Amino acid sequence: MLAAAPLMWAGNAVVGRALHQLIAPSTLNFMRWLLAFVLLLPLAWQVLRPGSGLWPHWRRYAALGLFGIGSYNALQYLALQTSTPLNVTLVGSGMPVWMLVVGALFFGVPATRRQLAGALLSMAGVLLVLSRGSWQELLALRLVAGDLYMVLATISWALYSWLLVRTSEPQGLRGDWAAILMAQLVFGLAWSGAFAGVEWSLGRAHIDWSWPLAAGLAFIAIGPAVLAYRFWGAGVQRAGPVAAGFFINLTPLFAALLSAAFLGEAPHLYHGAAFLLIVGGIVVSSRRA
Repeated sequence: MLAAAPLMWAGNAVVGRALHQLIAPSTLNFMRWLLAFVLLLPLAWQVLRPGSGLWPHWRRYAALGLFGIGSYNALQYLALQTSTPLNVTLVGSGMPVWMLVVGALFFGVPATRRQLAGALLSMAGVLLVLSRGSWQELLALRLVAGDLYMVLATISWALYSWLLVRTSEPQGLRGDWAAILMAQLVFGLAWSGAFAGVEWSLGRAHIDWSWPLAAGLAFIAIGPAVLAYRFWGAGVQRAGPVAAGFFINLTPLFAALLSAAFLGEAPHLYHGAAFLLIVGGIVVSSRRA
């Protein structure tokens, strides 16, 4: 289960790249979560009742929906308009750096020396991806816009993760993965709908309906949005968060394999070096003294 979730998240990046000419990014995000909402209704319809634990804690779920569903995924699909799935997932693997930064700036949690050392290694890997293996390109700031959008997406996910850790689930939702996801979806769907509305009002949206688009929407709604969430939660419960943390770094590896197989985008040597730096940084920061 811990391997299946990163495989689906890598597939999300590959499919998002494959569909980028058929549908606008914020519209794709809204359609994805609308379908996921429909799929979850039979499992978690009780969350929508007036007396459920969602409504007294609506501010918490509005924030989680903004950062975890609305902003993160829209920015990721926007990144895939100009960047490759491998680059996007590698930049996203720099998450430990932004977790430390967000924790220190907004939640008063200082970083240890070991965590800082690991963060520097991971950041070196991310910079290697952004520079395309050329430090001259990085110094000249000739970066692909998609990579910068993915940096913003990663910061958004770090905020989402800290909110999950620093606030607890209300009674009635705790322990029910479908109910927790549905509670976030209620507001996340509203945020993603608002972003899609802005996209259409600016004249930047389009949908070219076709069977490939329908198949892609079905995959990202069933797999990355619903099944991967369930697999990851169940896997963490059985293996523990420490072991699970290393599995998330399979995402760039799966993205490289899927990109080569379906998009013809073969990885380069600097991708491998960046992967080793990012994983090395996470190993260093997560080791106990």
